[in-house]
Amino acid sequence: MNRYRSLVASAIGAWVCVVLVGCAGMSDSMPSLERKVRFDPDDFDSVSMHTRHISAPQAQACEAARRALLSQGYLVSSATAEVVAGRKYFQPTSDTHYEVEMRVVCAPEGVSQERTTAFASALQDRYVIKKINNSASLGVGVLGSVSLPVSATDDTLVKVGSETVTDARFYERFFQLFDRYVRPPSAQPVGQADAATPMVARPEPLPLPLQEREAVDPADDVPPQSPAAQ
Repeated sequence: MNRYRSLVASAIGAWVCVVLVGCAGMSDSMPSLERKVRFDPDDFDSVSMHTRHISAPQAQACEAARRALLSQGYLVSSATAEVVAGRKYFQPTSDTHYEVEMRVVCAPEGVSQERTTAFASALQDRYVIKKINNSASLGVGVLGSVSLPVSATDDTLVKVGSETVTDARFYERFFQLFDRYVRPPSAQPVGQADAATPMVARPEPLPLPLQEREAVDPADDVPPQSPAAQ
């Protein structure tokens, strides 16, 4: 009897150990339990690295965003007065490929719509090159219905990840370049402009022709005298 109880206790203990081990490994496979994920629901706050308020109309803001993307080698796929989107491709290694899609949305502010809020967001897709084996059969008519297997290997890009770019420095550099295109060059002060402009001597007036000089009354050339001199 005691032996039976010891066997039952050993079986129960082994079952409990299996359950505990399974629960410990479950947290790694199911992120909703105890695993720490990168997404944080508290990310929403009043200050965001994706937003910039500017004193410019909506169309001018999106045009500045388009020029900023073009200046950095982005292929602009769409550009309107509201949304600008562009892509850029990177290949750091021979078997890894990245695509970054930048999207800027321009939303007008106020009734006069002289101010605009620019929302910038970048999405990064990661691809790897994988080899795919393609098999086919080649029939030989001379030998009857004999089929010879033919195999070939093709390289193809396979998408393995997609993530929103969350680097604050990336967006800060973009908005710095964006401000350069959205703000017109400030006018120089008048004194500064005059100082920078070299002085050009005025050419002396050409002498009058002889006929016109003879027609001029000599009395007209005498300056009027003041009453004290008279």
